[in-house]
Amino acid sequence: MKTAVVILNYNGKHFLEQFLPNVIELSGEAEIVVADNASSDDSVKFLRESFPGVTLITFDKNHGYAQGYNLALQRLDHEYFVILNSDIKVTPDWLKHLEEYLDRNTDVSALQPKVLSYNKPDTFEYAGACGGFIDYYGYPFCRGRIFDCLEKDEGQYDEPIDVMWASGACLVIRAKDFREVGGFDGRFFAYQEEIDLCWRLHLRGKRIKCLPKSVVYHVGSGVLGNDSPFKTYLNFRNNLTLIYKNMPADRLKKVLFVRWWLDYLAAIHLLVSGKIKNAASIPRARKDFAKIKSSFTADREKNIVSASALQPNIVSDKSLLWQYYARGKRKFSNIFS
Repeated sequence: MKTAVVILNYNGKHFLEQFLPNVIELSGEAEIVVADNASSDDSVKFLRESFPGVTLITFDKNHGYAQGYNLALQRLDHEYFVILNSDIKVTPDWLKHLEEYLDRNTDVSALQPKVLSYNKPDTFEYAGACGGFIDYYGYPFCRGRIFDCLEKDEGQYDEPIDVMWASGACLVIRAKDFREVGGFDGRFFAYQEEIDLCWRLHLRGKRIKCLPKSVVYHVGSGVLGNDSPFKTYLNFRNNLTLIYKNMPADRLKKVLFVRWWLDYLAAIHLLVSGKIKNAASIPRARKDFAKIKSSFTADREKNIVSASALQPNIVSDKSLLWQYYARGKRKFSNIFS
């Protein structure tokens, strides 16, 4: 088989019950694989009894998103990998469009479809929307999503475009390119590992695209939830880490200096909003980043040495915070017209 559709599961039996039949029905001849991260619910028993045709990989502990996928994909021998969240509803021909695009465009390493909200189907979903980018100071954003401001899908972003990163909610990637850059960084555990992966692909001259012709619907925040302090911690720690690993040398010092102030302002905002545990997660994330920073120095050196000429769409020259708060621009099309 050319393609493996791989779903990483952790205590997500309810999502498997709801969405796995849809994935099986609409994924053509692809091999469907579920990798279980040592779930404590009865996900494994359910899969064995209800979906014997699905390839099941089991782990003896929870390796997190990044390393869980690395370990699962090591066992597979396909041309294309589809990394798919368990809370995704796919649509007819979703995978066919993505496969055919990669077949025709051999210079493209990875793709994502249009990601809409399962609960609000006319609205883009936070995790990827219609293709991801990153601003001057390392803040991720998407066509259709600036911070927490989600646009309605009115066809305004239906053109395929090159993007900085493709959403880990539904990421299709050439297996050889995934392996060539070392896969996900397992030290991230979860969140923003796909941005780090895509950044490393870009630095090696690879292309990433969004193909809106393919559409999926994502529930989102299915494991930790939107207000999880651990999620806040991982997002801030991992964001600083991916900046350190990949940001060009002429920007890095300034960006990390400015981020010190911006991160503590974010913590104060959360504190004033009554989210005390979330606020406390930010200084903890910064402290832990400082501790582990040296362990990523070799990765940074490798990435910078391997880098081709900086492509314009890798890192924006604009500040998203300035555009959003100072200029009141809430839509991608208003900022990047």
